Amino acid sequence: MEIVLASKSPRRKKLLKELGIKFKVHESGCSEDKTCKSPPKTALMHAKAKAENVAVHYKNAIVIGLDTIGAYRGQIIGKPKNKKDALGMLRFLNGSRHKVITGICIINTKTGKTKAGISETFVTFAKMTEAEMNLYINSGEGRDKAAGYAIQGLGAVFVEKIEGDYFNVVGLPICKLSKMLKEMGVDLLKIREKNRQT
Repeated sequence: MEIVLASKSPRRKKLLKELGIKFKVHESGCSEDKTCKSPPKTALMHAKAKAENVAVHYKNAIVIGLDTIGAYRGQIIGKPKNKKDALGMLRFLNGSRHKVITGICIINTKTGKTKAGISETFVTFAKMTEAEMNLYINSGEGRDKAAGYAIQGLGAVFVEKIEGDYFNVVGLPICKLSKMLKEMGVDLLKIREKNRQT
């Protein structure tokens, strides 16, 4: 049974690869424009749509769909559309404690079994000057990132504190994903060892 990542994110691909797991990447092509009032429900809705869209192409696979968004004061913060949008996001989050939410959906295409869940992490930003925010935006790093920044890159200079799973902010909550997969009979540690021996 193969593992299929229903995501084009290079960060997710890199993290999963670093675990020593063999997997296939199959982009879902799903739009992330549709939202609902609840940020966790939105992330979960997108993750399910991605997993379901890819699952139909496989008869015997574990398909993993994920979606990561930011949330602050009840508002969903997705990926910036342009530099102006990115600046608006950073101004909104400046000096704040906001939440990063990843929706996870796993589908076993052989049995039809589905498991879904969310991972949440709180991130506290230091106070940024207007010049610092503009310098960061001009670096281009936050262009395709939820909430317009990358904690694993230059964006780390603004992160004062995190509460929860660091990898969730990157986009792949490894511990939560591993637990969910294990509940579906897929043990990443055993798979990694098997891959290492072959």
